[in-house]
Parts: sequence; C-alpha cells; structure tokens
Amino acid sequence: MSEATERAKIWTGTMSGHNTGELVCAHADSRAGLAPGCRVNRQQREAAERSLLAPGAALAEGAGRRARPEDPDPERTCFERDRDRIIHSAAFRRLAGKTQVVVYPTDHQRTRLTHALEVAQVAVAVARGSGANVDLTEAIGLGHDCGHGPGGHASEDAFSPYIPGGYDHGPWGADVILADLNLCAETLDGIRNHSWSRPAPASAEGEIVSWADRIAYCAHDLEDAIRAGIVSASDLPAPVAAVCGCNRRDQINFFISALVDTVAATGRVGLGPDAAEALAGLRAFNYERIYSRPESVAQAEAVIAVLRSLVGYYAAQPDRLPPAHRPAAASESAADPVVLAAVTYVSGMTDRFAFEQAEQLLGWDLSRLPPGLGRLS
Repeated sequence: MSEATERAKIWTGTMSGHNTGELVCAHADSRAGLAPGCRVNRQQREAAERSLLAPGAALAEGAGRRARPEDPDPERTCFERDRDRIIHSAAFRRLAGKTQVVVYPTDHQRTRLTHALEVAQVAVAVARGSGANVDLTEAIGLGHDCGHGPGGHASEDAFSPYIPGGYDHGPWGADVILADLNLCAETLDGIRNHSWSRPAPASAEGEIVSWADRIAYCAHDLEDAIRAGIVSASDLPAPVAAVCGCNRRDQINFFISALVDTVAATGRVGLGPDAAEALAGLRAFNYERIYSRPESVAQAEAVIAVLRSLVGYYAAQPDRLPPAHRPAAASESAADPVVLAAVTYVSGMTDRFAFEQAEQLLGWDLSRLPPGLGRLS
C-alpha cells in the first residue's frame, strides 16, 4: 500500500499515548480511576489470605518453597508468580496444538489448552466457594497437562517403553517439562499428582484440581462429541441426565455446587454418593461411546506408531536433535540419556509438527492415516 489507511494513521497517532499534563494516558478522554494512596502489595495479600481463607488452605509465604531459592517478588505472591510463569511458558502455549480427544481439532473442538483453561475455571470456582487458595488452584489447573505429548493419552502408551516406570504426563510435566520454571513445591505436587491413579496431592487445592479435571473433560468431551455428531444428548443414560443434566453448562454447574457443598459439610474434597455416581456414569458413557469407538482406537494406534518412529529416529541420530535437546555427556537417569533426550523432544511437539516430521523425515504417507489425522486442507 502506497499510502497509510485512515485507521493506520489513527493507530500510529497513539504511539506515545495521550499526555494530559500530569501523566500519559491510554485514551484521550481517560477519566476512570481509583483513590490515590492505595497500594496492595504481596505482604498485604498474604495477610488477607491468612484472614480470609479456610483453615487448612495453602498460604502463600514469601518466595515460596522452591528447589532453587529466590528472592520474594514485591508485588506478587509465590503462587501468583507460578501461575504467571506457567501462562508465559512455551509448554503452555504448545497445548494449543495438542490433542484433547481429536487429533488436528477443528476450530470448535477442544485442545489441551482450552481444556486447561476450563479445568482452571472449574477449580477456581470450587476454591472460591470453599475458602481454598485460588492462586495455587489456578496455577495447578493451568499447568496440570503440560506433560502431555502430541496425540493425547496415546502418547503415554507410545513413550512408556522408553521411560523406567512408564511415561505419566503428570510427573513428566512437573519434573521434566516445567522443571526450569522453578515452581513452588505445592504447585508441582498438584500437577504431578492430579490423575486419580497417582498418590493424592498434599493440598486441598491439588485435590480440587483432580476433581475439576474430571468434571471438565467429562462435560466438554461430551459436548464436542455431540457437536461432531458422534452421539446425541438423548443418548446419555436417563439416571445420569436426571442428576446432572444433558449439557455442559448444567453438568459443570451441578458438580461445582456439589463439591462446594461437600467441602462445607465435611471439610473434605469429594462428592456425595449420588453426585459421584452421576459423574462416574458420565465418564463411563464417554469411554464407551467416544474414547473407545473404532475411529478413536485407530487414531491412538496411528499416534503410537508415529511417535515411536520419531523417538527411534532421533535416538539413532541425536545430532538431528536441536542443540538445546541434545543429551549431556553423562546422566544420573536410569534411562538411556540419548533415548531420554529423544522422548523429551518428541513429547514437546504439537500434533501437527509431529506428523509433519514423520512425513518429512520418515516418509510417512499421511493420507493412509485414519480420518482426522491427515493434513488439513
């Protein structure tokens, strides 16, 4: 364009903001404000937590318990810093390109990133209603799936043969993927142990995220499947629908309220028998009609084959790994350091990048993959 548009001229005209004489404002007619002299710093928010949160809630204190000592932040609590570090991390951003249920999701289907945001929303709602620490809960919720590889849970099956004790996205996320962020011990514990097959998290906030994860994915995976025409709302078993409803909004609202009520009544994070049975029924329906359908099984098998081929390729040719991912000369890990480096690199890939690498490096014909896995047109 030889000449700037009127919109571009207006936009560039705000380069330095609007000088009102006393200060520079974002808008020429800025008038909103707060009373001067008020500043709520970290120590004040820590004091507010001690005053307002329920007994047993995690309390932020100084720089927090971290593997590498740090100075406290003057403005943010230790759990607020954790939340911010996770949000700004590459691992969190890459969740946008990783499978929730469908590889290469459409614009309307969930990704691991949108799932993490929905888990955090459910968990924060429960934490607020229960007097738990909202910042810690949100940090755990946002970070809980950062250890997932491309292709969803199939990546755990793909990588498990290479990792002593198997590949579990919770510990992998806490101890490998997010290790450089130097997060607080409470945040890492919640991420490491959010899956129900793991030991219980040490904090109530971690337990809340464990429930929020299951509530969120049961509700939103069903919604995605209904929208995709895989199932219909009327297929949901009547006893389940009668308790928690047939749509995501009603289901999430019901289970959030049920959790808050249970915490208030018992002091424990859990559900009463009827609500727990409804959630179990919803999950069982999803497993039978969504996760275990032939197309999903074929998708998982293709993911496993592609990821294992990529690990084998990079393990055999570690010089093809990016320099930052190449193994050190020595390692205390029980795993072969070259194989471990290959798994670490491949596990961080998005769906699209992993399958493109398989096509370019290994000659995979993506047209032979199950529907939904090939290159999008």
